[in-house]
Amino acid sequence: MRLVFRQSALTMPRRWSAALAAALLLCAVAMPAHAGAQKEEALADSVRGALAAAIADNRPVRPTFASGGEKMGYLKWLGEMSVRLESRMPNPQARVELIESVYYEAKRAGLEPSLVLGLVQVESGFRKYAISSADARGLMQVMPFWVRTIGDGDTRKLFHLQSNLRYGCTILRHYLDRENGDLFLALGRYNGSRGRPEYPNAVLAAWKRWQYSEATVTIAGDPDGAAPVVNTPSRRTLPPELPARNPFSPQRLANPS
Repeated sequence: MRLVFRQSALTMPRRWSAALAAALLLCAVAMPAHAGAQKEEALADSVRGALAAAIADNRPVRPTFASGGEKMGYLKWLGEMSVRLESRMPNPQARVELIESVYYEAKRAGLEPSLVLGLVQVESGFRKYAISSADARGLMQVMPFWVRTIGDGDTRKLFHLQSNLRYGCTILRHYLDRENGDLFLALGRYNGSRGRPEYPNAVLAAWKRWQYSEATVTIAGDPDGAAPVVNTPSRRTLPPELPARNPFSPQRLANPS
């Protein structure tokens, strides 16, 4: 259908112009996202408790560096990612905030930031307010049931930058643990299409766009003080995470002390 406006925006009454702007904004916000439907599953109390603790973690959102060289490496990575993302997010402040948050939330969940950026690209196209036909929401297309299961029930938080990334990274880490480190199956579970190749292949292809030689840093407030080791995993699997660096790994759940 083709819409023909008989009156230009310059001569249109102000109330009509405002209504048109609001309608266009609503269309941009509600545009469907490429996402499946994560399936709600029964969780053991220990798993639910660990996931909830990971979501509620309120440590300062900033990395710490063991040396000036590591800090410089991180800043170079940040600058390079900003350049790559500029065409999708022209606002430099919003772009840097997203990249910094992705880095922090990915590292604290034992994931590669480049993988998370690739997943965000496929899931929402970096649209903060994206909503899928299955009602998955935000940058990482998190299903609302997760907020009720391991959060405080406030689904509005799925449109908050850091909250959405925290949920998404925590859920992907959980699925990796469920699949014993098999990234192919974990991504399928994240999308609700476990065992099918289309979604994992799309994420892995997008991942390549964001790969970079990242700095090794620790997260401020990390009780273990362990610096994540950056590796480039194989197509199907991620290297196993040490319990000290993964607060909701099966090993730590079995030995919470």
